[in-house]
Amino acid sequence: MKRRPGWYLARCLILLAAYVGGFMALFALGSSPWQLLVGAYFAVLFTQTAFLAHDGAHKQIFASGIRNEWFSRVVGNLLVGLSYGWWMNKHSRHHANPNKMGKDGDIKPGVIVFTTEDASQHHGWRAAVMSKQHWFFFPILTLAGADLHVNAVKAVLGGEQVKARGVEATLLAIRLIGFPALVIIAAGPLMGLAFMAVQVALFGIYMGGSFAPNHKGMAILPKDFSIDFLRRQTLTSRNISGGPVVATGMGGLNFQIEHHLFPSMPSVNLRRARPVVREFCRERDVRYTETTLVESYRIVLRYLQRVGLKHADPFECPLASQLR
Repeated sequence: MKRRPGWYLARCLILLAAYVGGFMALFALGSSPWQLLVGAYFAVLFTQTAFLAHDGAHKQIFASGIRNEWFSRVVGNLLVGLSYGWWMNKHSRHHANPNKMGKDGDIKPGVIVFTTEDASQHHGWRAAVMSKQHWFFFPILTLAGADLHVNAVKAVLGGEQVKARGVEATLLAIRLIGFPALVIIAAGPLMGLAFMAVQVALFGIYMGGSFAPNHKGMAILPKDFSIDFLRRQTLTSRNISGGPVVATGMGGLNFQIEHHLFPSMPSVNLRRARPVVREFCRERDVRYTETTLVESYRIVLRYLQRVGLKHADPFECPLASQLR
């Protein structure tokens, strides 16, 4: 549970160097088609920065809560283009009640639905489209980045209660207006627009592709269902195996079970907590779910298919016997 200041300083310096390299490439290439690769590079860079802001929001970086808050507010708004206040409101509800109907905004119905209850609201051609929702799950993620930016703007314009609203609005304006402006100045109007399209689309895919494996396809808890903290956090979460490459790519969120049990633990320490948590769950006969990244996507898509066909039970997962 100890803070890891050296680790986070190194991450910040690596990201700083990556930003310098990215902007150097942006202004060196002009209107070259190679700018599209730079756009993809920035999509990865912004997502990795979002992971860092996520750690700060969970009070993993500094001992001081205020320092963590302001670090994430500045990094999230100014570099990523996400509202810290909006994200905290949404993410705090998720951690308190993961995968619980009516309480976890991450399973709120939209273009994609995650429960049969929500799927049953669709009829006719809408139901026919919904039955194929597993096919367009990943294509829809290309719009997720733009949706995150839109929600951030809505939040700071008064849509939600946001602390330091003026500061967030200013930082968001600098990021969401300033960065596209720099891209267009460097690459020209047409290539600049193509750059932004690639960057925003891949940012959405990377963000969504990092968060979806953690809970989608795991148990969905009914609104009136009561369960203890250990099982609520463990049985609704899934770890992703794969070693340092996967851990780095997912910002440490591959250790989702440990993160939900100890949200303020520095993400780099979660791998050390994993064997302890696994043994603790084994001794108490609590299912501990871990699989590969590819298999997790298969599980997610199969579950979305069953939901779209209105075949999925809220407990549609291997853990039903432990939840009933």
